[in-house]
Amino acid sequence: MNIEIVNEEKNEIELKIDNLTVAEVLRVYLYKSGVEFAAWKREHPSKPLIFKIKSSNAKKNISDAVAAIKKDCDKIASLVKK
Repeated sequence: MNIEIVNEEKNEIELKIDNLTVAEVLRVYLYKSGVEFAAWKREHPSKPLIFKIKSSNAKKNISDAVAAIKKDCDKIASLVKK
């Protein structure tokens, strides 16, 4: 999986992501954390998608969302191991 920062401004970040599932999960967690805008678009299924985030502190919101995703994945993994 590749993630690349395409554009970074004060309250906005655009990422290029080649995994639709990761982008959709990240979008959901970002909205749960209260960002202004989080969405992705893709020109064609063979091309990577562009993920756009607008927030007062987009980097921190992304970091917090990834931490929450990891925490939930660890919970699921521990339940499956039982």
